[in-house]
Amino acid sequence: MPSPACDQAILDAGRCGKAVLKFISPNDVGLTGGHQCGYYLPKAQWAAFTPQPPQKGVNHDHHVQAVWVQDGRITDSVVKWYGTGTRSEYRMTHFGRDFPYLTADRVGSLLILIPERMDRFLMYVFDLEDDIEDVQAGLGVQVTGRWAFYDRDAGASPEGEDDCIDRHFCEFSKALTDFPPTTSFAGEARQALLDCVNAFVSKPSDAQLQLFVEAEYQLFRLVERRVCEPKVLRAFKSVDDFLRTAQTILQRRKARAGRSLELHVEYLLREAKLPFDVRVDVDGTKPDVLIPGKKEYEDPDFPLEKLFVLGVKTTCKDRWRQVTREAPRVTHKHILTLQQGVSSAQLDEMRQLNVDLVVPQHLHTDYPPSHRAGILTVEGFISEVRARLRA
Repeated sequence: MPSPACDQAILDAGRCGKAVLKFISPNDVGLTGGHQCGYYLPKAQWAAFTPQPPQKGVNHDHHVQAVWVQDGRITDSVVKWYGTGTRSEYRMTHFGRDFPYLTADRVGSLLILIPERMDRFLMYVFDLEDDIEDVQAGLGVQVTGRWAFYDRDAGASPEGEDDCIDRHFCEFSKALTDFPPTTSFAGEARQALLDCVNAFVSKPSDAQLQLFVEAEYQLFRLVERRVCEPKVLRAFKSVDDFLRTAQTILQRRKARAGRSLELHVEYLLREAKLPFDVRVDVDGTKPDVLIPGKKEYEDPDFPLEKLFVLGVKTTCKDRWRQVTREAPRVTHKHILTLQQGVSSAQLDEMRQLNVDLVVPQHLHTDYPPSHRAGILTVEGFISEVRARLRA
């Protein structure tokens, strides 16, 4: 169940009109041995948090009051622009002593910056997966890369995709009067990329998965606007009527995100010609992916080293432990996640419980350097499975 702070963050972002969302990275908390600690902020959205554009050759300090809503503390912080030498970045710094939201244990937590005014920010940090999922669903954004930006007044047209993908998505959505199943979203997103992106099939599985997730989210938002706006703009009969409509939208957003990732992973495994079953009942559990399948798992003569359990989780700060209890014959489990960073302490716990992470290549730098060698890419996982099945 989401916390009251989650609901408050959604309300504050809606009231103020903008919000920057990002997962706290090892670089933010100083685990990579670089410059001083501080939250990196996206250059593309600089106008939301500083008057200083990203100008090469100058450094700039923008003083702000940061209100950390969850515990009431207020810090006199600075948004710094580093534009001299080899640096070209924004970073929020100056939080005082004993600041609890910039420690190693916060890696992978979701930071939300809401500019109430240019010199006053409302700040939230969420650790629990329910909160992380609900605040993204509530704002209608998804952190598929390093960050996401909520803009209440943004136009309705999809951004960032070429005309070919846009044409595919518009054709798909224009005749819809209700939501199609998640399988339709996933299939359409993949087909658009296959048709429109040059040499898409030759890209590594990690890159394909990243593009699948991002393209499908863009398509979902387009369909959501077409289908839901008439319902939202109508006159509600009562407060309960409004709440039922809002809850339906939020639940659909949350359900789609996890299921769509599963569908894209299944596609990549099929393309790799790996045998697998999904959500089959074995020993009273239903693992997301069982390789090579239920038949082999229940065969006492089948080699244990050729059995794989793959949990598929958009985030895994808490729920990864569920996978350790699934398909108990398999003592060493894998979890594929889009989580942008996990703390060293959690990675150590995973290792102790024989759980290996599978993370798309572009997200590896968000993990502590001391643990990156033990994290598989999607390509690496597929190669490992293929080699062990053939041995």
